[in-house]
Amino acid sequence: MTSDQAPHPVLLCADDYGLSPGVNEAIRDLIAAGRLTATSVMTLCPYWAEGAAPLKALSDRADMGADVGLHFTLTDQPPLGPMPKLAPEGTLPPLGRLMRLAYTGGLDAAEIRDELARQITAFTAAWGGPPAYIDGHQHIHQLPTVRNAVADALATLPGTYVRLCGEPPADILRRGVAVPKTLLIGGLGGGLARIARARGIPANDSFRGVYDFSGRIPFGALMERFLDRPGRRTLVMVHPGIPDAALRRADPLVDQRKVEYDYLKGPEFAALLNDHRIRLARFAELATV
Repeated sequence: MTSDQAPHPVLLCADDYGLSPGVNEAIRDLIAAGRLTATSVMTLCPYWAEGAAPLKALSDRADMGADVGLHFTLTDQPPLGPMPKLAPEGTLPPLGRLMRLAYTGGLDAAEIRDELARQITAFTAAWGGPPAYIDGHQHIHQLPTVRNAVADALATLPGTYVRLCGEPPADILRRGVAVPKTLLIGGLGGGLARIARARGIPANDSFRGVYDFSGRIPFGALMERFLDRPGRRTLVMVHPGIPDAALRRADPLVDQRKVEYDYLKGPEFAALLNDHRIRLARFAELATV
């Protein structure tokens, strides 16, 4: 990219707002610093209701702000309402079991639709308006039955976009980060992508940020690959957080969240954006390039 070209807009989205106070604090801090432009909310988690007001105060500021969307969740957490088939004991299943049910026709469409409606209602009640977009915790919004419920919900929310998790395999291979995992996640999203195109649902056209969370490769080196050659509507997913007891109880991904938070807040990330001529932007700005 030559020096006279305008910076290229990229949407940088932090997942899991609401999961713990430390995750909430880290995400708000990065939005305030201009280092994030979207965050996905887990409305069935206990820290969403108390975290909504301070997040909205940031989002409403003219000099910053972020898209705030629903991180539809169907794994490991208690659902917001009764789901006797999927969560008979009051806790949603792990991802592997959910996927088996989805691909063998074992999900009850009405249960999924009703829980999605409850999670949207919990978002709206605390936020005062609908989500800017819908995606899925552990990418579950792409699964059969689930994706149809998501698409139907989006039809009632004009202007709300959806996160697509696919990208051309050649780009994934060139990037060389968690290639099998990235290809699998992208491959699972083909059905949702077709539905979005057929129904005219707004969506990103490039998805990055998948890795193994091992810390084996420095996070800065990963971000450099994720931001290389951005497309027209590139969305990069991150998981920053400040470890706390609530996070340790709720999720196995803990310490690497702090690694991401420290990097995204620091000068090396600012330098990377400048060197690659990247401008962090909200979704509405991506179509301008």
